[in-house]
Amino acid sequence: MKKDDCVRVKESVVVYHHPEHKGQSFDLKGAEGKVIDIVTQWNGRPVSANFPILVQFSKKFKAHLRDFELEII
Repeated sequence: MKKDDCVRVKESVVVYHHPEHKGQSFDLKGAEGKVIDIVTQWNGRPVSANFPILVQFSKKFKAHLRDFELEII
């Protein structure tokens, strides 16, 4: 998986920060988006992020996910 890949969430991932469902749980399973970054560095130092893949789902919503939660489409 690399930057600019189109991806789909293949597992049940519940988030609470979706702008259209504030304060409520929202399952991302089946949602499609675009990989905008893979987090490997922060302030020039290497990091081992737990959720390294940053996916943009809509103009207002993006989320960090793991590689096994996503599939390339």
